Amino acid sequence: MGSAIGEILPTAIGVAISPIPIIAVVLLLSTPKGKGNALSFLLGWLIGLGLVGVIVLLLADPAGASEDGSPAIWVGWLFAVLGLVAVLIGIRSFLGRPRGHEEPPMPKWMAAIDKFNAGRAIAIGFVLAALNPKNLTLTLAAAAAIATSGLSTTDSYIVLAVFVLIGTIGLAIPIGIYFLGGEKAEETLAELRHWLALNNATIMAVLMVVIGAKLIGSGMRVVFA
Repeated sequence: MGSAIGEILPTAIGVAISPIPIIAVVLLLSTPKGKGNALSFLLGWLIGLGLVGVIVLLLADPAGASEDGSPAIWVGWLFAVLGLVAVLIGIRSFLGRPRGHEEPPMPKWMAAIDKFNAGRAIAIGFVLAALNPKNLTLTLAAAAAIATSGLSTTDSYIVLAVFVLIGTIGLAIPIGIYFLGGEKAEETLAELRHWLALNNATIMAVLMVVIGAKLIGSGMRVVFA
């Protein structure tokens, strides 16, 4: 199980470092219903990551993802394709990065974040976890790695749970600051939001290119083993 956790660790960290969702949590915490909505957003995020992972694990065995305890050739190609997608996402983020120190525009739905209720917060958290191209790519790669690791069903789901928990750390940090940061919590969160907004594109670019290269390498090892 330890080797499987080590295999999914980079993708889990990649999911955890998600600037836009973290900014969303910071903004939610500044609204009248902040605590409840931020926790609802976190719940939606957990459900989104977990659901994608569970679907992959359920489909992996019937699809023949493992051959004699090793990943099937098509899984190697899947890793390579997901790695290429990750690299392209990284390049796109780099090319679209803001110039100078002006904050880039945020997604339009953030303008109405003060009007969110618990249901909408859960829905947005779910969508950003399960359907966002970056997180979907990384979660698919992690779940495929778990499915071909030769673990028992129980251990596979334990490793998936570890992936989901690690992938949620980024969102948990501002919530922890809010509850434990005392009088300086609001100032600290404002600084975090500003820094993430300025550096979102660069963070995404470096992160996705590095993880993408690793996935491509893993895929090629399977294909040409």
